[in-house]
Amino acid sequence: MELKKMVGYKAAEFVEDGMVVGLGTGSTAYYMVEAIGKRVKEEGLSIVGVTTSYRTSDHAKELGIPLKDIDEVESIDLTIDGADEISADFQGIKGGGGAHLFEKMVANLSKEVIWIVDDSKLVTKLGAFPLPVEIVKFGAGQLYRLFETKGMNPTFRKDENEGKYLTDSGNFIIDLHLETIEDPRGLAAWLDSLTGVVEHGLFLDCVTKVIVGTNEGPVIKEVNR
Repeated sequence: MELKKMVGYKAAEFVEDGMVVGLGTGSTAYYMVEAIGKRVKEEGLSIVGVTTSYRTSDHAKELGIPLKDIDEVESIDLTIDGADEISADFQGIKGGGGAHLFEKMVANLSKEVIWIVDDSKLVTKLGAFPLPVEIVKFGAGQLYRLFETKGMNPTFRKDENEGKYLTDSGNFIIDLHLETIEDPRGLAAWLDSLTGVVEHGLFLDCVTKVIVGTNEGPVIKEVNR
């Protein structure tokens, strides 16, 4: 079985009857949503999903998973999502699919967060994967130039037509090609302080469990915060 499918289906086993479940976005999360949809249909699993992108919403609706908007729930019991990079101390970079704003809002409302990845996503330090920074359109060039002057090697993310990529919220993404992030918390705080930055892809101190797909099977790593 493909590693992404393996961990997606394994993660779906942690979903229990009556839960409010955050449904992530991306190629690995796709299989998790598929597996939950099968449990809803075949087992009569009763849950409510809160999605992190329009793509995931469409997929969940096709599978018959009941959905609510994030504003319609008080909290989320469990969110399952992919990650683009996970460091040895279980910090993460997300947003390769452009959904990190919604993903972080859902994660922040969640009692538990599971990340599902294949073993290629595990690194010692973050940074080899470009860090996504979602920004408003107004003044986008000014932020780009600031990142340039800081030596952060920015690039505007492009869509399939080579225009600037637009998120579900209608914002641009600048990807920062940093190679290594020595101080993720310091960088996150600095990015949070910049006017015009909506959200960034550093997900710090939020995951409670990581399921890693390996050729020997899924490996579950518990995170102690």
